[in-house]
Amino acid sequence: MNFIELEEKKMTEARVRKIEAEKERLLKMQRFERPLYEKGIHYIAGIDEVGRGPLAGPVVTCAVILDPETLIEGVNDSKKVSEKKREKLFDVILENCVAYGIGMASEKVIDEINILNATKRAMLESIENLSVYPEHILIDAVRLETEIPITPLINGDALSISIAAASIVAKVTRDRLMREYDSIYPEYGFAQNKGYGTAAHIEAIKKYGPCPIHRRSFLKTILEK
Repeated sequence: MNFIELEEKKMTEARVRKIEAEKERLLKMQRFERPLYEKGIHYIAGIDEVGRGPLAGPVVTCAVILDPETLIEGVNDSKKVSEKKREKLFDVILENCVAYGIGMASEKVIDEINILNATKRAMLESIENLSVYPEHILIDAVRLETEIPITPLINGDALSISIAAASIVAKVTRDRLMREYDSIYPEYGFAQNKGYGTAAHIEAIKKYGPCPIHRRSFLKTILEK
C-alpha cells in the first residue's frame, strides 16, 4: 500500500470513527424518548422556546415529533450549533420529522400577560399546530396545562433530541423574522442582535425611542435613565 492509499485509509477510518461517535451522541440524546418508544408511545413532541429575554420581537416556540428510527446528524441544543449549521438543520429536520408546529406570542401579548404566560400560550399554540396529536410531551422546564402527559426537563434542549430539534426550528424561525424586522426598522440592528439588549441596541432605543415591536414592559428601566 503506497503513501496516498495509506492516507486515504486513515481518512476513511477517521470518518468512520466520527460517524460512530455522532451516532452514540444522538442515541444518548434519545435517553428520554427511548423508554417511551419501548412502551409503544411513538408520537413524542419535543417543545422549546426562543426569545424570552430580548427587548423586542415575539417569543417563538416549536413542537417537533421526530421519527424514532431517524437520527439527524448534528442535532443539538441550538445554542451549541452555528448559525450556518442551524439553517441547514432546519430544512433537514422539517423534511424528516413526523410533524412540527410553530407558536408565537407578540410583544403586545408579552406586555399584557408577562413573558412566562406568553411563552406558555405560544407553546400550547405550537402543539395545536401539529398535524399529528402527540401522546407525550418533553419540554424544557415549563409546565403546561394540557391533558397530554408531560416530562419537564431542566436544560432539556441539551438532553433530549426532540427538544433540541425544536430549539433549532424555533431559533431559525425567530432569527429569520428578526432579519425581516431589520429591513423595516434598520436603526436598531435587529439582524445582528435579534432584539437582545446589546449596548448598541440600548443606545439606539435611547436615541430613536422604541419602535412598534419593542416590549414596553422590558424597557421601563432603560427609558427611565
